[in-house]
Amino acid sequence: MNIKVVRGNPTPEELAAALAVVRVRAAAAAAAASGARAPGDAWSDPARIATTHVPHPGPATWPRTYWPS
Repeated sequence: MNIKVVRGNPTPEELAAALAVVRVRAAAAAAAASGARAPGDAWSDPARIATTHVPHPGPATWPRTYWPS
């Protein structure tokens, strides 16, 4: 795969960021074609943030909802 900069003069950091995006997209397309689970699926999984039990209802529950003690 050849990538060519058509306009502008990107810095090495900008070029590295653009190439990283292209590589991630290509890997995601290859994973989708093979039927493998995409890496982003784990990020959007609701079980990831619900690792602890939910506090029982009560007057002091709302402050502890997102700050487990």
